[in-house]
Amino acid sequence: MMLPKVDVSKDLIFTPLITNPFGTGSVPFLNEPSSEYFIGVKSIRVNGKTVTINKKLLGIDKNGNGGTKISTGSPYSMLESSIYDVVTKAFIDELSNATRVAAVAPFETCFSSKSVGSTRVGPAVPTIDLVLQTTRVYWRIFGANSMVKVSQDVICLGFVNGGIKRTASIVIGGYQLEDNLLHFDLARSTLGFSSSLLFHQTTCANFNFTTKA
Repeated sequence: MMLPKVDVSKDLIFTPLITNPFGTGSVPFLNEPSSEYFIGVKSIRVNGKTVTINKKLLGIDKNGNGGTKISTGSPYSMLESSIYDVVTKAFIDELSNATRVAAVAPFETCFSSKSVGSTRVGPAVPTIDLVLQTTRVYWRIFGANSMVKVSQDVICLGFVNGGIKRTASIVIGGYQLEDNLLHFDLARSTLGFSSSLLFHQTTCANFNFTTKA
């Protein structure tokens, strides 16, 4: 329950949590599964259009590399280089009416904020969908979670190029998690997610801690 009396639980979308058989943290232990949370992203859409990526990168290989990890320890989402390239290109193409400006580290794709409109869920930019077990199950990222305001007049796509030798091909970072309600059901190995709470005109700061379970 969120204040004022907003029940977000009925809008949660569920997807399986995946176990990486190898430790992937800063101190991975030999022969012990990772304690981090992975989900099964099958494809990515930008503004509703599927981008072409190497599907092998989306699965976890026999060495524990690949897949999609949720990490509050990463400030921004990181994408393996080839995934980053096609996603950013598609994003730029879909936002062709906006004015590009110089990159601001660590971001490479930046725009003049004056050329981008605004909505209830942040800047009016193309949505990014992480498509999960079926095409109807996806985590939609709106402008509030995809665009970072780096100055008064500049906003940047808040995804970072993670390079070609990443343990996880996709890392969903803290900025993309802001004001998204996540429900980790470890007993059932599932993750429930809400997408942006701004659609409900509430935020995670309005979580009602006095509600009885």
